[in-house]
Amino acid sequence: MGKARTHQGTAKRIGITGGGKLRRGRQMAGHLKVTKRPRRLRALKREAEVSPPDRRKIAALLPYR
Repeated sequence: MGKARTHQGTAKRIGITGGGKLRRGRQMAGHLKVTKRPRRLRALKREAEVSPPDRRKIAALLPYR
């Protein structure tokens, strides 16, 4: 049985809190910021928690985290 590999694209995008929750960045914040209101941009800066249906999939991609 080979070693489980960490998916590096997922590892760079998903963080894990001390309590084990998965945190992710938000979409729509990369470019075209001139057309978005400042309040919306501030909200997009904050990280969000990964939704429950996606946790198991992402945890499989991050075996040693």
